[in-house]
Amino acid sequence: MAPSTRYTIRVALIVALGGFLMGFDASVISGVVTFIEPEFKLTNIELGWAVASLTLTATLAMMVAGPLSDRFGRRPVLKVAAVLFTISAAASAVAPDYITLVAARMLGGLGVGAALIIAPMYIAEIAPADIRGRMVSFNQLNIVIGISAAFFSNYLILSLGQSDLAWAQSLNLAEWNWRWMLGVEALPAIFYFFALFSVPESPRWLVMHNKDEDALEVMAQVTNRAQAEAELKEVRASLDAEAHQEQASIRELFQPAMKLVLTIGISVAILQQITGINSVFFYAPMIFEQSGIGTDASFMQAVLVGLVNLVFTVLAIAMIDRLGRRPLLGFGLAGITICMLLLSYSFGQATYTLTNDVILALPQEINTEALLPLVNQTFDSDIAFSEAVSAAIGNDVYKAQQSAIVSGSIAMNPTLILIGILGFVASFAISLGPVMWVLFSELFPNRVRGIAISFVGLINSAVSFTVQLVFPWELDNLGNSLTFLIYGAFAFIGLIVVMRLLPETKGKSLEELEAELVRR
Repeated sequence: MAPSTRYTIRVALIVALGGFLMGFDASVISGVVTFIEPEFKLTNIELGWAVASLTLTATLAMMVAGPLSDRFGRRPVLKVAAVLFTISAAASAVAPDYITLVAARMLGGLGVGAALIIAPMYIAEIAPADIRGRMVSFNQLNIVIGISAAFFSNYLILSLGQSDLAWAQSLNLAEWNWRWMLGVEALPAIFYFFALFSVPESPRWLVMHNKDEDALEVMAQVTNRAQAEAELKEVRASLDAEAHQEQASIRELFQPAMKLVLTIGISVAILQQITGINSVFFYAPMIFEQSGIGTDASFMQAVLVGLVNLVFTVLAIAMIDRLGRRPLLGFGLAGITICMLLLSYSFGQATYTLTNDVILALPQEINTEALLPLVNQTFDSDIAFSEAVSAAIGNDVYKAQQSAIVSGSIAMNPTLILIGILGFVASFAISLGPVMWVLFSELFPNRVRGIAISFVGLINSAVSFTVQLVFPWELDNLGNSLTFLIYGAFAFIGLIVVMRLLPETKGKSLEELEAELVRR
């Protein structure tokens, strides 16, 4: 491997740590919701807001990160993102109340949005063309690794808190488990901040600010001197040409010629989130607890979710240029539909019965005498069971002890739930997850690509925020079975829409796709 290639890989890996922090920050909350709901006595919407608030501020950051990086530089904005991650992690860990926790999460969301936009932009601007695709993919891969690391970190902290290790007890991992889950992110965030001092500024940004000599020095480190000089001339010519062009307007997206590409873009943006992926990533332990396996096992199975997501994302990156975008989306959406129907059926077949043995085994915090009228009653609905138990012992007590009560009362096949969740994550990771962003970079004409991606990305984030916000409410008011049935229905409708509208984009130049899709 040439020294220039090693240098490029090192720089790309450092910058892509922003993707790791983004994935970690977004998914670490999955292990926290089980504990903060009873501790802060949250309603369903308050719990959803604690999760979704990060996405809201991330969306705002995505809108301003680009212009800020154009003015101050890519590297300074990434450093600010690292600081925001650090402060957010520390403040979340010590939050004395719900409002402080949400405020700290929203602060972290600003870092998430900045990292999501700037990290891949920086890598694309510094990497040579022949390895640019692989280098940019580091960021997406790191996001997935961050998600997996959050699931594993949560499980490890929970397990250590229940151990007899003296150092674990001295850190109070048992009582402060959710606080440590949130706070541990500060360590990689601090490392990211200092690591960024070892990477140069983006050469394209340097040219934008008339620092051509500095840009040439950076380019020469990732390729040979002659190639660097040639690329510098191309960048300068491109920027000079753009300076004489009228800026694209969002109104151009709604011209009749753009109808097909905009319809496809909006459909895929909505579909990626409305099929429920962030319900799984952000609430995985809660979902597994609903199947009655208990808290510890639910956290362990969440680790499997992260690993499956990682493996199938790597497969998607390997196959997307071989099989094409359309086959991957078709296969993935069909898989999502089947898996959601399996989850709906499995939860729909569950029954709930409180026996005397179950009541005797419940924690002492529960007034078991209040449950005696429910002994040996069988409930076919999770909603009816929850309402009956909550009425008997109080909603706050039920929320705090829900895992123990459900695991002792439920009769179902939890293996089917695990198969359904893992199958859903695998189907998503090999299709909608990575393919959406590839399609966005290919579908829209050069002139409006930037503003078009921002527009559909905003729609994607808005749907993501809504799904995260209402998921706890859905479980309590619609039930597990109907909730997953709705996700399956959206996936089936999306499969039909995608197969009818989306042409294959593999192997076609951007100019060929523009001629095919933009019907002037």
